[in-house]
Amino acid sequence: MIAFIKGKVVSYTMDSVIIDNHGIGYRIYMPNPSTLVLNDEVVVYTYQHFREDAQLLYGFLSQEDHDLFVRLISVKGIGPKIAANALAASDTKSIIAAIENGDAAMLRQLPGIGPKAASQIVLDLKGKLVDHSEPQQFDENLMDAMEALKSLGYKNSEINAVIKDLKSEKGLSV
Repeated sequence: MIAFIKGKVVSYTMDSVIIDNHGIGYRIYMPNPSTLVLNDEVVVYTYQHFREDAQLLYGFLSQEDHDLFVRLISVKGIGPKIAANALAASDTKSIIAAIENGDAAMLRQLPGIGPKAASQIVLDLKGKLVDHSEPQQFDENLMDAMEALKSLGYKNSEINAVIKDLKSEKGLSV
């Protein structure tokens, strides 16, 4: 509903910040709000979460963080607080790398994520967090090879691992 809020940082606590947007103060829960500077103007990408007893805004300084947060809360057993705490404890690229590499041990080190949740995150999100929209950069033979691998039952994450090596090679046949 609310995609982002642009405004001045009025105050912050350990887990939230208040942004003044044209005289309205929005409390936004976010990872590491203490990195913000009081009275600076910021753009915060938001996710509105509804519960029986509350409506909460979660915010992020980058669209990448926001997108990872939304993916994380789609996993069974991972709520907004756990996802926000995970993003506060580690950077987005490290979390995505751990998921893509199946590194559940790294994910278990994040606050609130146990062995079951870490395995579920890898199971649900592996291969879904990397950008698969580069077909215009591939030559036709490479595209045909990718389609053949898909039809043989290989997953996108497995194909992407091979494609990275093959992108540097020129003139290969299917």
